Amino acid sequence: MRETIKWAANTMPASDDRQLPVMSTDNVAKARAFHRSFPQYSITPLAKLDGMAARLGLGGVYVKDESYRFGLNAFKVLGGSFAMGRYIAQQMDRDVGEMTYAYLTSADFRREFGQATFFTATDGNHGRGVAWAANKLGQKAVVHMPKGSSRSRFDNIAKEGAKVTIEEVNYDDCVRMAAAEAAETEHGVVVQDTAWEGYEEIPAWIMQGYGTMAAEAAQQLRQLSVNRPTHVFVQAGVGSLAGAVVGYFTNLFPDCPPKFVVMEARAADCLYQGAVAADGGPRIVTGDLQTIMAGLACGEPNIISWDILRNHVSAFVSCPDWVSARGMRMLGAPVKGDPRVISGESGAVGMGLLSAIMGDEAYKDLRELLELDKNSQVLMFSTEGDTDPDKYMSITWDGEYPTV
Repeated sequence: MRETIKWAANTMPASDDRQLPVMSTDNVAKARAFHRSFPQYSITPLAKLDGMAARLGLGGVYVKDESYRFGLNAFKVLGGSFAMGRYIAQQMDRDVGEMTYAYLTSADFRREFGQATFFTATDGNHGRGVAWAANKLGQKAVVHMPKGSSRSRFDNIAKEGAKVTIEEVNYDDCVRMAAAEAAETEHGVVVQDTAWEGYEEIPAWIMQGYGTMAAEAAQQLRQLSVNRPTHVFVQAGVGSLAGAVVGYFTNLFPDCPPKFVVMEARAADCLYQGAVAADGGPRIVTGDLQTIMAGLACGEPNIISWDILRNHVSAFVSCPDWVSARGMRMLGAPVKGDPRVISGESGAVGMGLLSAIMGDEAYKDLRELLELDKNSQVLMFSTEGDTDPDKYMSITWDGEYPTV
């Protein structure tokens, strides 16, 4: 018998919302200008799933397809690269607007700045993005991966010239390992998308980098005559992506923000646990955090993001692995006439959840809470493609993690 989806309406007391300005439209505009300077930059597609929307009884379903991002098959490079740019600008006492790709790859830059070593922990996508950016900008990268990490993701990081290891500990312990090594290394710096007391600046910059994706999606929706999505579904590991997306759209539509739904893997549902506790404090999930949604296998929330999420999210949802697997199959074999989206385990959970909410009476209360109906315009983010090709085939071809 399959596990049920668990959810909690947000009844937490509001904070002073002091972190919301991190994702101001001005800050995101700076990130987008930085990314535009890269010759590899192009706007990733927004898949318009009219057939799926009709089948589910919705007005519109839109999926931002990040499998095309910088040729890296995932969105994460947006955060790591911009954080590097901001860090370098700070060290050089310059404005990030001067940190163009042309300058950062120039002989003048190498002479003026030299070389730093960027340390990070990752399940794969973030580390690959950091390694790629470091490689392109002539910097060094050291990447630690948690136990159980995919060999194909390891190989993709190694190809970018980084020093990469798979450790016998979970993701959160890998973060601590990277931080300790950076502290002992000359010109060492941690580029991590989780924040803790005393480490908030770089995670905020990473979130702003993710804002490029959200800003593109908003622009693409307007081009489709959808001025504002009514609902935004966004997945969370530590919550940096979720905080970035929720923060950006809240700033973009301050008088009438969309309803936000945050989704986590059952094995690492720290944000959901915080919503269940309902006191406004973050919660931590420990253990191996084993899930097919490797990019979401994080048990300790980003405190910057948590502050944004507790103030603006309508519901937090804890999803068993079958939810993601179903989403992968739905996006990979779409309704006739809809574009195909190759979405990996951490990218497809929104599609699987949306189909369950709309099609299963067991989740009628959640559907009614969110007011999802034929007038709803739903935006989701497929944050990765088939970054683990063998697992993707096993799920979509061989039916691993069945729905029933």
